[in-house]
Amino acid sequence: MALPHRLRECIQVTDQDQGSEEAENVLAFPRERTEPVRNDGQSAIDLVYQAAEVVGNMQDHARQTEIRAQTLCRNAIEKLRLAETRTVAAENALNLAESRIASAEAKVCASELRAKSAETRARELDQALTLIEKAIRTRLLGAGRNIRTSSAAIA
Repeated sequence: MALPHRLRECIQVTDQDQGSEEAENVLAFPRERTEPVRNDGQSAIDLVYQAAEVVGNMQDHARQTEIRAQTLCRNAIEKLRLAETRTVAAENALNLAESRIASAEAKVCASELRAKSAETRARELDQALTLIEKAIRTRLLGAGRNIRTSSAAIA
């Protein structure tokens, strides 16, 4: 029968006990320990060192996690600043474009007013020219008739 290591420290099995069928389930307890007993103080110190190692590992892991978090935060802040810079540049470009559009619209309106004014002036000049033509024809034709009438009267 195989016993676990921990039980072997406490229990000593002899070849005689294992050989007899009558005492198969009987174990002999040694009067003296064959292995030196560990000092309970040393065991406590070992446990404290193990606990300290676990806590140290946890602290290392926490530091690494914190460093990663800080790096992520710095990267996010940098990306945010870059995005803000781009946003400001886009707003400036938009304002400039809107200003140019307003200026172009004002120029178009001014051009339309000048065109309407020119059309009105052209109509007025056309009417004036028509009146001048009429006046010239009336005077020349009227003067020609008067000359013919005067020469017929003289003759």
